[in-house]
Amino acid sequence: MRASLIQIAVDPDESVDSRRRRAAALVREQRGADLVVLPELWPVGAFAYESFADEAETTDGPTFREMSKAASDAGVWLHAGSIVERAADGQTPDGPAPDGTLYNTSLVLSPTGELVGAYRKIHRFGFDKGEATLMGAGGELVTVRLPETTLGLATCYDLRFPELFRGLVDAGAETLVVPAGWPARRRAHWTLLARARAVENQAYVLACATAGTHAGVEQSGHSIVVDPWGEVLAEAGTDEEVLTVDLDPGTVATTRERFPALKDRRLGLETPPANR
Repeated sequence: MRASLIQIAVDPDESVDSRRRRAAALVREQRGADLVVLPELWPVGAFAYESFADEAETTDGPTFREMSKAASDAGVWLHAGSIVERAADGQTPDGPAPDGTLYNTSLVLSPTGELVGAYRKIHRFGFDKGEATLMGAGGELVTVRLPETTLGLATCYDLRFPELFRGLVDAGAETLVVPAGWPARRRAHWTLLARARAVENQAYVLACATAGTHAGVEQSGHSIVVDPWGEVLAEAGTDEEVLTVDLDPGTVATTRERFPALKDRRLGLETPPANR
């Protein structure tokens, strides 16, 4: 399975419409790949909080339409990164929500351009400001079955929460896809956490970051592909680039069979009372 991660640069002087067209052209250039991945919130910028409301769209909005045609033209499965979604139905997995609630939502499209998966980011970054206050939290784990593998979807800050990824593996995920807008000042965490999630879940990790600067926040770049044994198969630099890697989906099953650590999990352990 050939995967291409498009580490697109976000330039504040480039319009959202122009960046959509440029991203679509980059997707079309990946004809021959099986799976193409874009980063988190690349249309607007992950830290451009003041633009979230103005640039919010529905899951069938302009980014979906541009990416749908690009996926169809290239004949690829496309993880189109994430958008600022304005909920049209007022519903969340946890129940009703006000119409217009914003979410950080990832879109996965088939080679015919059909929307086959949408994941609302569960862990919002910001510590009671920024994304954490402007957006609703998702409440559903999402997997998408491809012919070669099953994808487990997560986004950026989710990478710090291993229980989410274990849930995805329990749901059948073999390849964990993590689009991100990760700050350069915490790049060491990015690489470390991507490798950790691969090792502990014995799964491929495809972590696609942005380059450039979002609202004054320098981005890490360094998109990375890690195999189920924790080996880094490819890593980008800090500039815009496309990282293309050939993966063997059978490696996941082989790793889990030869080193069956997942079978030794102990669940339902009781928490002892606090010392007094």
